[in-house]
Amino acid sequence: MFHLNKRRISALLATSALSLVLVLPSVAQDIEGIGDDAAPAPPSIGADIPLTYFGPAPSSVQRELIGPYQLVTAGTIDHDAATITLPLYRGQMTTGELVWYVITDTNDEANAAALGLNFSAKLSYANVGNAVRPAVLEADQTVTFARGTVDFSPELSLTPGAAPDYFPPAAFQPGAIGDAEYSPLMELTNAGGYIYNAPTVAFNVDAETLNQFCDGAPDHSILHDKVVSICPEEGTVTLSLTLGFSFARPVWYLSTDASVDLAAAMENVTLAPGLADIAVGADDSFVSAVERIFPVVNGPMGADNPQRQGFNSALAGDSPAGPLNTLGGIPTIATDYSPLWDLNPVVWTQEAIDLGYRSRVTEEFFILGLVQDGWVTGLGGGPFGSVGIIVNCPVVFRFL
Repeated sequence: MFHLNKRRISALLATSALSLVLVLPSVAQDIEGIGDDAAPAPPSIGADIPLTYFGPAPSSVQRELIGPYQLVTAGTIDHDAATITLPLYRGQMTTGELVWYVITDTNDEANAAALGLNFSAKLSYANVGNAVRPAVLEADQTVTFARGTVDFSPELSLTPGAAPDYFPPAAFQPGAIGDAEYSPLMELTNAGGYIYNAPTVAFNVDAETLNQFCDGAPDHSILHDKVVSICPEEGTVTLSLTLGFSFARPVWYLSTDASVDLAAAMENVTLAPGLADIAVGADDSFVSAVERIFPVVNGPMGADNPQRQGFNSALAGDSPAGPLNTLGGIPTIATDYSPLWDLNPVVWTQEAIDLGYRSRVTEEFFILGLVQDGWVTGLGGGPFGSVGIIVNCPVVFRFL
């Protein structure tokens, strides 16, 4: 007979989580064009029967169970190219400029199910300041926006810092800049007052010009930098996806906007100053509009390292997959999902590095356990927590 105190239980849970983190890369296979372990290996490995004998993944029966699951079903995902093709919507400003946008999330649960979008109850609490653009549904089914314009003409640039601390970058410039009133969120004021996540992908450009890019080769001086192809005549736009993790499950997410210029340049997205009006730091509390994201600053490095992760690794060019951020709750495995992610940077302490504790981290509560035990801090060794930055990253696919 023996007893476990709280510290012992915490240690056991941390060990279990670490085991899961370390096992994931070893049982995964490369996604063509990504170069990082993410997609799970087929169940036929190590078995005496071929893959064709195995039944469907449990997630095909009940979405909460293990297995692949597409969250934003409005789009078609190309896993080899790491893209999603979504419906392209046309709107206009009250001053007449054309606005081309996509929709990924809403706080209207019934319409989310009907349109194949993510449902996020938290978006109801985002309607503060300039964080949500008022919009009116017109008789021709277009939407007229009251405010918020985007300039896509700046050229994206990102100069890494000096090795080995590539982050923060020595210089940076976002490739798209919204005006002071721009946010990707819109409220249909005459159609239920629901809020939609509707990032702008092109502004003040006619359909004829955009139709030149139906087969690709986009001009990013007039388009969002994540656009791979855009085709108003077919009503579609194809956008690049980003690889990440949530509760130790690999996910694809679509990164479109950020509240500050550094994050916009790092994410290759639009600077959306309106998002800065949303309160951060409260996470899952009453009236919180955000969920936490945990980007690692100084994770393991090396292009051939299956544990690689973090800003330093990404800026060093270890892989095109990016920093491999860990997200909090996503649809199907949590009730607190929001596409608005509050940055909580993860910095490994030198002691943790020297002891060999540093590894790829893919699960929120394991990270919080590392913080509690003192192996991880905030930026510059300071307290761990929000740094006041929001990134708009709708989750579109869950691998497991």
